[in-house]
Amino acid sequence: QVQPIESGGGLVQVGGSLRVSCAASEGTFTNYRLGWFRQAPGKEREFVAAISRTGGVIDYADSVKGRFTISRDNAKNTVSLQMNSLKPEDTAVYYCAASPRMFGSYRDGYNYWGQGTQVTVSS
Repeated sequence: QVQPIESGGGLVQVGGSLRVSCAASEGTFTNYRLGWFRQAPGKEREFVAAISRTGGVIDYADSVKGRFTISRDNAKNTVSLQMNSLKPEDTAVYYCAASPRMFGSYRDGYNYWGQGTQVTVSS
């Protein structure tokens, strides 16, 4: 088992940048596919980005392509999401998730979830 814990959320202005990170408080991320999801008020949790175990395969939601970058450091047991050119519609709680088998955007394929970190983009 693994327990993700997110950090790095906050308030940023439109067009700004923010980096959120996720560490494993229990276990190791090495054998897990990792993903970032987000949930805005009144909306369902949606896929943002995913990264394979080695980092060799990456996928993004169309809404964040070219602005967000997912990366992982297996030696440090972390995964990060660099967010640039932020927009008000990026405001949400961002969740880190881990899957032992599945890679991709299917939310229910992830077994382990963090508590989330709030990202607010102000205009």
